[in-house]
Amino acid sequence: MDATILGFLLLDGLQNGVVYGLLALSLVLVFAVTRVILVPIGELLMFAPLSLVWLLEGKLPGTLWLALALGGAWVFLTRGREALLPVGGGLGVALLLLLALRVPALAYPAAVALVVYLGAATYRVFFQPMREATVLSLLIMAVGLHVAYMGLGLVFFGPEQFRPRPLLEGEILVGLSRQGGLVLLFALLAVVGLYLFFRQSLFGKALLAAAENRLGARLSGISPQEAGMVAFAIASLLSALSGLLLAPLINAAYFMGFMLGLKGFVAAILGGLMSYPVAFLGALLVGFFESFTSFYASAYKEALVFLLLVPALFYQSLRARAVEE
Repeated sequence: MDATILGFLLLDGLQNGVVYGLLALSLVLVFAVTRVILVPIGELLMFAPLSLVWLLEGKLPGTLWLALALGGAWVFLTRGREALLPVGGGLGVALLLLLALRVPALAYPAAVALVVYLGAATYRVFFQPMREATVLSLLIMAVGLHVAYMGLGLVFFGPEQFRPRPLLEGEILVGLSRQGGLVLLFALLAVVGLYLFFRQSLFGKALLAAAENRLGARLSGISPQEAGMVAFAIASLLSALSGLLLAPLINAAYFMGFMLGLKGFVAAILGGLMSYPVAFLGALLVGFFESFTSFYASAYKEALVFLLLVPALFYQSLRARAVEE
């Protein structure tokens, strides 16, 4: 291996690692607040660029009808003035998508708004009624939603792969395109933004309190249900923006989000599903490990990446046993 190949592998690992890191942060946030392992996060990531492609072609994406159906269920489960949020949000998203058919520049914010609404509705309809359920029950629901959303993705968008045009064309240097640089910049801004949100804003501190102690947060006047809704919305926002930035580099298809989400899950497990910095560092480790294993053993790179779970889970097992003793 010469210096040129090493540079390519490092850039590729960094680019993949920061995407896995954003997904890992989303998974850790949602799990800390709601105890839900958000398995369908990969589908939410892919729904954004696929919806964007449909809007740019002058067609309404099928994800709109899914969001409106979940919004209707949300209204049914909600009473009083609280119903204004799903009704107003659903109408706003539908109107924005209709405007995007005439103004292509609005397709990007419309796709993001659609996925954020879909994520919030998913929490309200499927997970909030199960707030007293065990982690295993929540995991079974999450896996079921992953299968359902992947199947609906096939119905809505077909089996083809799509590659939206990059926001920035050209290369910064050999091996790193401007779109790739935009992914790295977004990851940096997202990490800094999340840090400031949790450390400086009152709402972010309330969200951390709900993640740390649900009962104590409730006694302090913080609603765990609202905290869960915000956590799902933030995770959906990060997923949608990551998908829009990543799709011009890797293509977008209904089945591609699962593997990305699974690698984000590996990174989250490396962080114990609790530590944001360790989860992000774990994602960088996954990215670099995948990059180098694809060079030395490309046929086994997926299996080798998932092997990272073994020492992480073994460490968590030993740690739990030590706490019990």
